[in-house]
Amino acid sequence: MRQRILCSRIFTLPFYSTDFIPVRAYIPIARFFALPSLSLSHRSTTMPQSERQKRNVEANTDKAASSSSMPSAVAEEVTDRIGGLRIRDENEVQKTVWKPESPQTIANADVENVSETTLKSSASLSRIFKGNLLENFTVDNSTYSLAQIRATFYPKFENEKSDQEIRARMIEVVSKGLGTLEVTLKHSGSLFMYAGHEGGAYAKNSFGNVYTAVGVFVLGRMYHEAWGTAAGKKQVEFNDFLEINRMCISMELVTAVLGDHGQRPREDYVVVTAVTELGNGKPKFYSTPEVIAFCRKWRLPTNHVWLFSTRRSVTSFFAAYDALCEEGLATTVCRALDEVADVTVPGSKDHIKVQGEILEGLVARIVSHESSKHIEEVLKKYPPPPVEGAGLDLGPSLREICAANRSDEKQQIKALLQSVGSSFCPNFSDWFGVESGDSHSKNADRSVVSKFLQAQPSDFSTTKLQEMIRLMKERRLPAAFKCYHNFHKISSVSVDDLFYKMVIHVHSDSAFRRYQKEMRNKPGLWPLYRGFFVDINLFKANKERAAEIAKNNNIVGIVNDRAKDDLADDDANLMIKLKFLTYKLRTFLIRNGLSTLFKDGPSAYKAYYLRMVQKDPYSLPQQFGIEAWQMKIWGTSLGKQQELSKMLDEWAVYIRRKYGNKQLSSSMYLTEAEPFLEQYASRSPENQALIGSAGSFVRAEDFMAIIEGGRDEEGDLEMNKEMVPPSPISSSKETVQKDRGLIVFFPDYVPWVIVVQSYLGIPGCAKSALCKELLNAPGGLGDDRPVLSLMGDLIKGKYWQKIADERRKKPYSVILADKNAPNEEVWRQIEGMCRSTQASAVPVIPDSEGTDSNPFSLDALAVFMFRVLQRVNHPGNLDKGSPNAGYVLLMFYHLYDGKNRAEFESELIERFGSLVKMPLLRSDSSLPDPVRLILEEGINLYRLHTNAHGRLESTKGSYAKEWVQWEKQLREVLIGNAEHLNSIQVPFESAVKQVSEQLQIIINGEYTPPSTEKRKLGLIVFAAVSLPVTEISSLLDKLVENNPKVKSFLEDKDVEPYLKKAHVTLAHKRSHGVTAVASYGHLLHQNVPVELTALLFTDEMAALEAEVGSVDGEKVIPKNEWPHITIWTGEKIAAKEANRLPQLLLEGKATRIEINPPIIISGTIEFY
Repeated sequence: MRQRILCSRIFTLPFYSTDFIPVRAYIPIARFFALPSLSLSHRSTTMPQSERQKRNVEANTDKAASSSSMPSAVAEEVTDRIGGLRIRDENEVQKTVWKPESPQTIANADVENVSETTLKSSASLSRIFKGNLLENFTVDNSTYSLAQIRATFYPKFENEKSDQEIRARMIEVVSKGLGTLEVTLKHSGSLFMYAGHEGGAYAKNSFGNVYTAVGVFVLGRMYHEAWGTAAGKKQVEFNDFLEINRMCISMELVTAVLGDHGQRPREDYVVVTAVTELGNGKPKFYSTPEVIAFCRKWRLPTNHVWLFSTRRSVTSFFAAYDALCEEGLATTVCRALDEVADVTVPGSKDHIKVQGEILEGLVARIVSHESSKHIEEVLKKYPPPPVEGAGLDLGPSLREICAANRSDEKQQIKALLQSVGSSFCPNFSDWFGVESGDSHSKNADRSVVSKFLQAQPSDFSTTKLQEMIRLMKERRLPAAFKCYHNFHKISSVSVDDLFYKMVIHVHSDSAFRRYQKEMRNKPGLWPLYRGFFVDINLFKANKERAAEIAKNNNIVGIVNDRAKDDLADDDANLMIKLKFLTYKLRTFLIRNGLSTLFKDGPSAYKAYYLRMVQKDPYSLPQQFGIEAWQMKIWGTSLGKQQELSKMLDEWAVYIRRKYGNKQLSSSMYLTEAEPFLEQYASRSPENQALIGSAGSFVRAEDFMAIIEGGRDEEGDLEMNKEMVPPSPISSSKETVQKDRGLIVFFPDYVPWVIVVQSYLGIPGCAKSALCKELLNAPGGLGDDRPVLSLMGDLIKGKYWQKIADERRKKPYSVILADKNAPNEEVWRQIEGMCRSTQASAVPVIPDSEGTDSNPFSLDALAVFMFRVLQRVNHPGNLDKGSPNAGYVLLMFYHLYDGKNRAEFESELIERFGSLVKMPLLRSDSSLPDPVRLILEEGINLYRLHTNAHGRLESTKGSYAKEWVQWEKQLREVLIGNAEHLNSIQVPFESAVKQVSEQLQIIINGEYTPPSTEKRKLGLIVFAAVSLPVTEISSLLDKLVENNPKVKSFLEDKDVEPYLKKAHVTLAHKRSHGVTAVASYGHLLHQNVPVELTALLFTDEMAALEAEVGSVDGEKVIPKNEWPHITIWTGEKIAAKEANRLPQLLLEGKATRIEINPPIIISGTIEFY
């Protein structure tokens, strides 16, 4: 319901707390304005009394979250939402005309002139840094916290299904009319978020640095290009609009100064990817039609968008991508999608013109089924805006400013912000604090988080954010909560009123995956966003104020709890990223492999890049006594794999020869890679197709932004991580030859986010007992190779060096490494031993069901603990006499946090090619409640201990007494349930037998690694009807039997190889184009009748004439002029030459034998 409100004096936006609206945002309005879909009710703001008195204004709150769907009269409502507010009267806005400054002027700018704010706040600053306000701020019953999201991007939803399953579900959703597939271009840059000059500028996980300074400059420059001389006024209006409405815009920031991605862009620019209303509750993200309307209203750059609303179009889209995934460039991809999409909205920034031909990828997601209608209405209402600044001198460019200010990062930031102009960026405090004299850190004490969680929430939003942070800390998700002083609020700081900014920095994607599972169990949880920044206010409230807060919380909480959380709907979160090989070969294979290439050499680099593609195990030369390894699936075709291998080997030699042992900088790798790729592409059409596009090189050495500390804001440039080359592994059906050795070891999986010292694996897994049995087994492992075993607890010195020495002494032996491989360094040693002594490595792990976040179940943990507490005189002193044995087991158990069982096993198989599972528990095992409860109590105690003391021993610290009590109870409970714990274990003899059998299978080459994907998604070349071999063969037999000419022709021809792949080509990518092939996508896997009417042949070829029938009433029309099945060609004759048979028949050079009556065979439509 739209409500009309007359404001005669001042305006404050309903449902937004004025605590976050600066004085300049109180705006005279002398006209009506419309607020669509807002139910308004009066409610006092939750800000502290002192702040409320300063501002003398009362806020209203919206009881319910606004709808995420677009109203029916889309264009009108968007107009109301975006254009209904006048930020301030035109007479009040200074007519600012931006005057560009030269690079030298900027470079010499006086530090004291950075911002007027920096000259006015020394008194307030001293309150923060000299008064120990936070330290003296105690949390009691009168303490409240107010938290409001200041900037955020879409939640990151980790797909638990394979890409193929997601694609199938997307097609199903669209086919049933439940949604529309929306596809956008993925520009190759960094996430940049902007909430106005008061709200702040943010990168993915940080603010106040060169990334955000560059972002502010580029966004400001976009305004000058769009608005011309009116840019200054519009910038002020835009900042006011974002602040009053508490909004944030997210963009892809694409520049040549922040480090190389897939291609250095021709221009520096931004593209808006999201618009978010932050409000006083959960963020609301605009739909794409709303984003386009918003951007065209403010003349901001928009992305290229395609909509697919029918089964035909959505299947054609996926087929088009599969046909282009290995060779697609921006031109060919955009052209193909334009042809198959139901709705196309070109971006205001042409990727080809501003970035280039190398396209990172596409982002496809399910949106409302009414999106097509909404977007068409918006396009009618909002035509593309004019570009008024195209002919103006806009002053020095981003690259010129960076080139003129290369003394340090701080100087570059100042130069960029000063060049933007005061109308867009009047305050530099996020970057420099308040520089009135002393240099102060922006970092706040870590106790901000604990006091925030201890304080009572002052509104529903704060309650939900506290709930989120508590859960993340309790579950020990890999994330940091970094707090900083909020310099925008310095004037409001007092002993009872503190202001901070919090950055929720997620360190690993596993956190998003684990948080998703928590959301399923607790539907009321707010999503975990990417780019997550929160303003925090800690304050004291008197009794009257506390009662008011409690009253408002009850009302808002009830309403918000009733609101439907669209993000809990799996279909609403269906999203898939589709990247192109031309981009991946540059970033993942060349750039990210530099560390391995320079530190470990070409052989390790080869092993690294082979991990990135799905290798055919029979396509590689035999090395190390084995052939190849299967790694992470890219779905790369065999031909492209071979081409990539040749190119990358040449690159490795070239760059090592040029740079020696000095590593090429990852941030500027294209300086060397681009000329190399251009030269390589020029040698042949095949090379050109592999490389895609090279040339028109942009030099970045003179203007690259100075990024201190090797930071990478976007996260895809792994500058400091060591790439771990894989060990060579056994392929299926290949034996481990007898002149080769075998290392059997026990891996300790360590999550990437944990810094691990020299820990052992989980004790109690019976590896020592297993090694002893295998060593003494009659007949060894089924052949005559000697079996050796080295127990880690009895080896003095470096254990793995001792293993290496034994391998050199007896290279044909089987070594049982009776010690867990604790970290990546040891894995590398094992791999090195495999390469140098031509051995295979086989990991052995205890079998377990696992949990959602750990590869071992509580049942397994209970058995491990029980076994340890039965031991006596253990060489490692971990037995029943150890006072902290339970704590030690919990410590090792938590090393596995973050990966479920499937992910754990998949990673081991992908790395080593095989896996042996030692049976542990019976299938019908269960855990008694007392055992489960004592383990859960220990896990909770462990989390409390590590949160407070890190890795401090349990005998020390504030929980020492609790540990002593728990250890005692653990022993009592396990001993009391000894009979049950013994009964649920698989008999040891049986476990040893099964391990021995699995090892023999691997040695004999009978092991087949399980696939980690249901289907490889690879390159599509053509569409065809696949036909059964037996029916084609039977037809030919009848023709031979009944026709002497056919018998004479076929009697000396080997047609079997052709019949095995018999098909009728419908369309070919090279001959008919990508969209022609993709147009059969909606018929994929459908049965279709094929009528065979004649056999045509010459001395060089033969084919069956075919006519393709219909599928559900739809006639399948091949693009080939003469549909046929090629059944034979002569030596060096390509199969496509059979297309010439009708013409040769007309010329009298071919023979035709009619099939009367015609034979009908059923086949399926497939892509190849």
